[in-house]
Amino acid sequence: MKKQRNKISKYTLSKPRIFGVEFLLIFLCITLCICGFVFIYSASNYSAEILYGDSLNFVKKQIIGFVIGIVALVLVSKFNYHNFNKLFIWIGVISVIVLLLVFVPGISIGANGARRWIGFGSISIQSSEIAKFGFVIFASVYMSKNYKQMHTLKGVIPVVALGGICCLLILLEPNLSVTICLGLVMLTMLYIGGMNKKYFIILLCAAIALIPILIIIEPYRLYRLFAFIDPWANPQDEGFQLIQSLYSLGAGGLFGVGLFNSMQKYMFLPFAESDFILAIIGEEVGFVGVLILVIIYVIIIACGYKIAINAKDRLGFLLAVGITSLIAYQALINMAVVTGSIPPTGLPLPFVSAGGSSLIVLLSAIGVLINISKNSNKANDEEKLFDFSFNKHKKKAKQSRA
Repeated sequence: MKKQRNKISKYTLSKPRIFGVEFLLIFLCITLCICGFVFIYSASNYSAEILYGDSLNFVKKQIIGFVIGIVALVLVSKFNYHNFNKLFIWIGVISVIVLLLVFVPGISIGANGARRWIGFGSISIQSSEIAKFGFVIFASVYMSKNYKQMHTLKGVIPVVALGGICCLLILLEPNLSVTICLGLVMLTMLYIGGMNKKYFIILLCAAIALIPILIIIEPYRLYRLFAFIDPWANPQDEGFQLIQSLYSLGAGGLFGVGLFNSMQKYMFLPFAESDFILAIIGEEVGFVGVLILVIIYVIIIACGYKIAINAKDRLGFLLAVGITSLIAYQALINMAVVTGSIPPTGLPLPFVSAGGSSLIVLLSAIGVLINISKNSNKANDEEKLFDFSFNKHKKKAKQSRA
């Protein structure tokens, strides 16, 4: 019976890991990364040659981020996510520290009037990317440990406090788009973590009321709002980027103008290789290509939520929901901005836009999802195996009595 149990165990434990949701998730994420290499090159080769004397400048950095990210994915997928129980407080503290470092002279790196990066020699890191992932880990561990207190005001304070501090520091960089993305993730996790509905509605209303205030107190945000309402009112200034993005998407039509044939990439569309890379994709491969890209994101998000549903414990469920929601909100906001559905704000398209820090963190987060899925598969297989062996033993006992 023991030999038979081992045979069944080897078969049942290996098959899901090869052909299951883990393989599909990794395959689709790598596919997006490869597409990213192609379109980053297409969008940036002209500007990179002029600005840096190397048409492959952005692609090289993205490939380095990809290699580091894949190594991180493999290592994190083997790191039992339950170890976060011992580290979550330190992870929360580190998330705040890296955000504070962007205000430290000599370490902080500024660009376009914002200070969102920290640099050590030739290495630069976008602090908010680390902080977003760190918050998800902290909130997941805290809520899984204190789920019985999550319906009380005292119980939710640590999560709201860390989320609020991170949002405030990111807002001061300034970076409203990442602030909104992290705020949405926090609200989602608080809701599924069991926050009292009354407190949740109060927090949600406060967050919604805060958005127009944040827009009004910063003139450039107000100008962006006006540009969103009527970009042609100031086509050479605030409305320029949105107009160029819409030109790019419109030129693509149904099937696009062809790979590498974009016209907007010739320094007409700002940030074509990063925040607005979807516009270049739409121009070169058309509506059909963008639709395929959207479908890939939908499948990735569905895989993430499936892993959450199948998680064997509360911590795995919360981690998977938080990570998947982070990817979903970031992709949705980026697409909405590029298509002119919401006011312009900078946020990279996950796995595709140029940005080594974002890519490394996202691939590391996928590693956590893989680890959760592996633990769930193992638990489910052992459970099925136990049921099979128990029923067989019970059947033998009945036959012997007969």
